[in-house]
Amino acid sequence: MEENINIIRNVSISEREEIIVDFARWLETASQEALVYGEGRFAVLSGNMAEAIRVNADELAREKPETTERVLQQACAMISQFKAAYPHRMLSRSVH
Repeated sequence: MEENINIIRNVSISEREEIIVDFARWLETASQEALVYGEGRFAVLSGNMAEAIRVNADELAREKPETTERVLQQACAMISQFKAAYPHRMLSRSVH
């Protein structure tokens, strides 16, 4: 993830947009996993952030790379905090 943030300045706008959408997907995955773990507030926060990033991906890709870097660093920090709290990856998301 972090290597994608470092190359954001050197890629084209379309590649930058793909990277931004990838971060939105990673946040959505973390949001779904948080629901299974019972972390409702984190699930809502990361889900909302993923939606905001996805909706504004085109603008973020075309704006200053510094702005995009800052947004992606915040997303990466959220994902890292969740992974630190729950280091074991889930194999199934079934809730009974």
